[in-house]
Amino acid sequence: MKAIVFDTFGGTEVLHETEVEIPQPGSGQVRVRVQAIGVNPVDGKIRSGIMEAIFPTTLPAIPGGEIAGIIDALGEGVDRFTVGDEVLGWSDTGSYAQYALATATVLAPKPAGLPWTHAAALPVAGDGAERVLDLLDIKAGETLLIHGASGALGTIAVQLAVARGARVIGTAGPANQDYVTSLGATALPYGQDLVQRVRAVAPHGIDAVFDAAGKGALEDSITLRGTTGRIVTTADFRARELGIVFAEGPQRRSAARLAELAQQAADGTLTITVGATHPLADAAKAQQASDAGHSRGKLVLTVG
Repeated sequence: MKAIVFDTFGGTEVLHETEVEIPQPGSGQVRVRVQAIGVNPVDGKIRSGIMEAIFPTTLPAIPGGEIAGIIDALGEGVDRFTVGDEVLGWSDTGSYAQYALATATVLAPKPAGLPWTHAAALPVAGDGAERVLDLLDIKAGETLLIHGASGALGTIAVQLAVARGARVIGTAGPANQDYVTSLGATALPYGQDLVQRVRAVAPHGIDAVFDAAGKGALEDSITLRGTTGRIVTTADFRARELGIVFAEGPQRRSAARLAELAQQAADGTLTITVGATHPLADAAKAQQASDAGHSRGKLVLTVG
């Protein structure tokens, strides 16, 4: 099968397409014929080597861990699915490939009305958004500031926080202000004088901060909160030195909750935005865009 591999840590130039053996599912696993792959910022961080302390990587490696596709083989003991079922979820093996293995219990059925690209964009963002909102203990009536509200994670976090009854202020680039507003948030451009601009729209203060951008907004967040409490980042590695929680814990990977979110996306009650798609062979271009940030919604690889 074709797969994207890196043999050494480095920039996107280390990614290359090659032929590898098709994996065989073990007990409790299924093999998925991949249709679409979610590209996440962590993919580039693992490729660069800066995540070795958290995610040790054996080289050569296939990047990625988020898939949507069709089950084409079952391992021993799998009775939740049959060959031919369409699914989305997390892979056990690298997902930048034509086939990937996945534990059956972390896969959800793909609703018929949900495009492959949108299905692949949901697992990591949905899980991550809910995990951080729970860490922050967001309640109805509170005001939540989300940095990076137009990205894949921010898009889902805004909507889930609004569904909890919170008021959301979301920062994003100038081109994404209307988009963030359409998700239900009060949109603000990031950058200079952010503290003053947030205070102007939230004179009673900010109850919590979710930094999904990692663009140097933690100091402003501390100023706005008056404390380091109830600030969580998924993207800024300076968190510990500032006394901020970095949400690096294990994903929950709830198939049941993923199935609910997928159905909401298929029904149109949850917005999933795919900012750009690239064929598998162009994975390096996709990771370049991911590394640069500022994308609206999710970057997705498609497998022909």
